[in-house]
Amino acid sequence: MGSLIELLLLLVTLWTARWLWVLLSARRILHNIPGPPSPSFLTGNFLEIYALNAWGFHHSLAEKYGGVFRFDGLLGEKQLYVFDPKSLYQILVKDQDIFEEADSNLYGSLVLFGEGILATSGEQHKKQRKMLNPAFSAAHLRQMVPIFFDVGKRLQSAIQSRVQDGPKEIDILLWMTRTALELIGQAGLGHSFDSLDTDEIPSYITSVKQLQVTVHKMALGMKYILPWVTKLGTPNFRRLIVNIFPWQTLHEGRDIADTLYATAVQIYHLKKTVLIDEGGSSPIAGQGKDIASILLKANSNASSNERLSEDEIIGQASQVIFNHVCTLIFAATDTTSSALSRTLHILAQHPDAQEKLRREIRSAQQSPVDISYDQLNSMEYLDAICRETLRLYPPVSFIRRMTKKDVGLTTSTPITTLDGSTATEIPVPARTEVIVSILASNRNPAIWGSDVLEWKPERWLSPLPKSVTEAHLPGIYSHLMTFAAGGRSCIGFKFSQLEMSKLTSDQLGR
Repeated sequence: MGSLIELLLLLVTLWTARWLWVLLSARRILHNIPGPPSPSFLTGNFLEIYALNAWGFHHSLAEKYGGVFRFDGLLGEKQLYVFDPKSLYQILVKDQDIFEEADSNLYGSLVLFGEGILATSGEQHKKQRKMLNPAFSAAHLRQMVPIFFDVGKRLQSAIQSRVQDGPKEIDILLWMTRTALELIGQAGLGHSFDSLDTDEIPSYITSVKQLQVTVHKMALGMKYILPWVTKLGTPNFRRLIVNIFPWQTLHEGRDIADTLYATAVQIYHLKKTVLIDEGGSSPIAGQGKDIASILLKANSNASSNERLSEDEIIGQASQVIFNHVCTLIFAATDTTSSALSRTLHILAQHPDAQEKLRREIRSAQQSPVDISYDQLNSMEYLDAICRETLRLYPPVSFIRRMTKKDVGLTTSTPITTLDGSTATEIPVPARTEVIVSILASNRNPAIWGSDVLEWKPERWLSPLPKSVTEAHLPGIYSHLMTFAAGGRSCIGFKFSQLEMSKLTSDQLGR
């Protein structure tokens, strides 16, 4: 135990020395950039920025300081908060290899999901993404439509059975989470998680619902300590440290990660067995067209320089394949379920919009035949509702990047520095963390107008104003930053769109 404590003390000492060097360098360079005052040298603005209900604070900062400003992290560390369109393009597209995923994000994803697409960067990330891309193409999603129809009908039946005797309060977020898990399970992984016909909640759902809260409780540790701890010794040694460290929240995170991992391993081995024993003809959910099957087949057919190694596939080191499974399950379940729940909640608050949408859906239905894929994509008001909800309430409010070397960050409009001068380029030192605010970009009144905080689907039914089209936002979806941009944009955004449209039409068309 004594040697372990000495090792931990050495780690803390090295981390502190390095951190002081980084923050002093960044402080000297970024001190002239405007930003909010720091309430504490120890924690800076960290607790305000990352609070669970911080969106009012984020809005006030964006309104006061504009598209690029500085704020303080731990021990006076200078960070940037960005939603300026030109800066977003540089960070996420033009210089994406300089503005890489923040270390704490990579290591956090590695611990929770394994070495999947969220936990890798550089060439390894590009290789994994290239292999996954065909599974999320429009052509492949069209083949998945029958699964969406089947799961959607089961959700309808589940909710109807619970209100058949009269009005009853329904936890719609729970049901959307269960449904999203079943959809990614079948269409993405060829695996059924949930029949949706009982009140029994799969253990995975419980873990997903608890994960965000647990991660938030560990935010300081994940950001400032985790990148160092993950480099300490072997996985077994790190596991020992986690087990003996007296922190209940850390143990909760460990148990959640174990559940995610066990689920991924189970599905991975099942899929591999089917592909080997039955030559790829699967009698289970997904019918061999799911993402997991495609991923395994693509890897076996890939050229030697692009194929994932045996160490990445088999046994204890089979990280990439089944950790993609783990990553896909979580990413597709948590974000889409919140977007679906928000859409239904807003429609409940806007009965006129709800009725207009219901008329559109019913006119498109050819009873008893379900709405086709093409009909679903042709419903303009449904599309407008989904776009506007994703604009005003993006499931992921911000993402984080870290500079790998010194770089100049350009802005669309000049900023006034603290010494009174103006600048259109900000010198950013290496290892500076940058918050890319999806929420602030989507709610930027300079782009979207004075009614930016109003939910108005009608804004999508006519040509968008020049302030939107000429802003040249780099987002991959409809001038929005909701699904980010560049090489780390949301790979499953088309899957999410289809799911959102289909389940919303199911609930409103009854």
